[in-house]
Amino acid sequence: QVQLVESGGGLVQAGGSLRLSCAASGRTFSTYAAGWFRQAPGKERELVATISRSGRLTNYADSVKGRFTISRDNAKNTVTLQMNTLKPEDTAVYYCAARSGILGNNPSDYNYWGHGTQVTVSS
Repeated sequence: QVQLVESGGGLVQAGGSLRLSCAASGRTFSTYAAGWFRQAPGKERELVATISRSGRLTNYADSVKGRFTISRDNAKNTVTLQMNTLKPEDTAVYYCAARSGILGNNPSDYNYWGHGTQVTVSS
């Protein structure tokens, strides 16, 4: 079992940056792959970025490649999403997710979810 709590969302102008953090409970977080997903109003939840248990493997949605960076610190049980050069189309609720085992890139691959944090990018 793992519980996830996101923080760091907010309102930012286009071109700005935000840093999202996800704090995980439990002493075995290093055995979980993790990811960030987002959901805009009226749209399905979609991949933003995922990271393997060790942090050596990452995967990004094409729409965020080169702008967003996912990382993790297993000693601190945290996963971070650094978002730069934000665009209005990045506006969504961002969710942290985790799954036991190997990396997955679909929301259906993940069985542990945080409650989400709102990111709003104004033009």
